[in-house]
Amino acid sequence: MRHARRRVVRRGTQLAAVGGLLLGGAMVTTAMASETPGTSAVPFSSATEAGDTGAALVAKLGTARTAGSWIGADGKPVVAVTDEQAASMVKRAGAEPKMVSHSMNELKAATATLRGAPRVAGTAWAVDYRTNRVMVEADSTVSASDWSDLSRVAAGIGSFVQMQRSQGTFSTRLNGAQPILSTGGRCSAGFNVTNGQTDFILTAGHCGPANTIWFDDSQGNQQLGTTINTQFPGSDFSLIQYADGKAGDNADVVAIGNGQGVRITGAADPTVGQKVFRSGSTSGLHDGTVTALNATVNYPEGTVTGLIQTNVCAEPGDSGGPLFSEGIALGVTSGGSGDCTAGGVTFFQPVTRAMAALNVQLLGSTQNAAGGQGASPTPSAAATHSAIAPSAASPGSSAPVGSSDDTSLVARLTDTRNVGPGLLVIGGSLVALVATRYFRAEQDRKAYQRRYSATWG
Repeated sequence: MRHARRRVVRRGTQLAAVGGLLLGGAMVTTAMASETPGTSAVPFSSATEAGDTGAALVAKLGTARTAGSWIGADGKPVVAVTDEQAASMVKRAGAEPKMVSHSMNELKAATATLRGAPRVAGTAWAVDYRTNRVMVEADSTVSASDWSDLSRVAAGIGSFVQMQRSQGTFSTRLNGAQPILSTGGRCSAGFNVTNGQTDFILTAGHCGPANTIWFDDSQGNQQLGTTINTQFPGSDFSLIQYADGKAGDNADVVAIGNGQGVRITGAADPTVGQKVFRSGSTSGLHDGTVTALNATVNYPEGTVTGLIQTNVCAEPGDSGGPLFSEGIALGVTSGGSGDCTAGGVTFFQPVTRAMAALNVQLLGSTQNAAGGQGASPTPSAAATHSAIAPSAASPGSSAPVGSSDDTSLVARLTDTRNVGPGLLVIGGSLVALVATRYFRAEQDRKAYQRRYSATWG
């Protein structure tokens, strides 16, 4: 009976050890297979690198010999140049030159003339680098008389100023990716920022004047914060200070709908031709490309300059929402025309200019380390609606918006951090197998000794 119990214990130990080997192997193999790349470097896309190359060439050659840069269909930087020597320099730098007739100085002079003309609400203009033109657009609210007056101004500048009409209406777009509400209406949380001591929400300036009180529920029971600084028109950004001074856990994540979020690791200026994403509470997540920079829009409320122009659709209710690309913050939604059925144009306030004017930086240690902005305080434990996602979300990737405590057993077992524990499980299982084998051999040796002694005796 005693030998039978030993066999049962030994067999159970062996089975447990084999199971441990299988489990540990699965943990290590799956974790290593699913492991995301390290984040020691800022995850700029190849498009961003191409944009940096083009911008560097434009800065080196000057605005009298160039007329902007953009990302070509093949992903390589293209630089508009006005002479052959500049074209040769661009080629040697590994970019593609394009000969144009008008330099950036001429294009900027044209936009300055347009700004000096009588203001017409419902109009917008921007420099189209790829066609070497200044594109002027008027929405459906512009009268025939105003259209005629503006056309005469454009004709006086030159044929490179092109006029076109659109069916939509240029308007500010309230609301956004995560709703915030006040007595004046509904807007959107864009990005969480900090001055090193207090945390804020960076959003659109037209969302409300200074001292506007914001709530994160429609009943007005949960006070979120107060607008302490706003700039609109001219620019379009504002700063909402959190009521308790802290943004909460995972404040470097923006929501993109369906319980998902994207971790933001830095801020940068976009490049013409770059693929971008915009998130808003009305129309959700949409993508498109940057079509122009330094755009000017004449809203009914006033003129805003220095905007990013894109073909990403937006609708009323999307204002203040984040514009980003591969985890890099680019802008907050200002306004536009059209909708996400027929398409249209959307304008964004650049994040870099807003943060510089407000003397704040994005929340998140990764961004601060990469951007050299210095360390920022760790967010408090109170999660916020504007940035909630698991701490394991990799830079620029999507991740479920919610607490990391809700992860399933399978998710925990396949977590990339389980490589070490998996190896420990394998090691323990091997020890158990060796031990059972040793005990079995020792028992067999003693049994042989007893049998041999009895036979010899």
